[in-house]
Amino acid sequence: MSAPKRPTLRQERALWAQGYSAIAGVDEVGRGPLAGPVVAAAVILPSRLRGPWVRLIRDSKLLTPRQRCQVAAALRESAVAIGIGAASLEEIERLNILGATLEAMRRALAALSPTPDFILIDALHLPGVAQPQRGLIHGDRLCRSIAAASIIAKVHRDGLMEELDGCYPGYGFARHKGYATAEHLAALRRLGPCAAHRLSFAPVRDLAQLALWPSGGQRDR
Repeated sequence: MSAPKRPTLRQERALWAQGYSAIAGVDEVGRGPLAGPVVAAAVILPSRLRGPWVRLIRDSKLLTPRQRCQVAAALRESAVAIGIGAASLEEIERLNILGATLEAMRRALAALSPTPDFILIDALHLPGVAQPQRGLIHGDRLCRSIAAASIIAKVHRDGLMEELDGCYPGYGFARHKGYATAEHLAALRRLGPCAAHRLSFAPVRDLAQLALWPSGGQRDR
């Protein structure tokens, strides 16, 4: 069965009918890039949202940067609660990317006020939380709360990558946000890694093993 054109409140309405009142949608961004943190967001939506921007709530990958910023700003005004959590480069290396993603999600949920009484998560199961939860495959395309979380997480992480672009010029972080684009890989070959790169990720690790980087790169900057 194909996903609806826009995420709906079907999951939330069913849970509201069961007596749950604070339902958090949770999603992450940044599992795949070669650089930067992984970021998660948790969003509790009201039963009604008004405005032309509401029709834009969907998987963040389906929106333009301008649309994402527009919706994120509206959500900050209209959502019941928003929580954001991140896991650092060091945690990604120590816990692996899945473990770091789960930690970022737990932090996003801990930042919510009120505390949610049910959690809807894009695809994953989240250990270590007391609330009942449900993982939804393609949740960011089916469930409005999860889609909203995907937008908040994406806008927040994009901002962090733009800051890293200023700290480590030449890599193009503000454009590709750390993903393995041709531009990014070419910059890695030319400049070597910086302190924002994930050394355990295959393209970065493989280039290091081939000794293609100038000695030291920018790791000490």
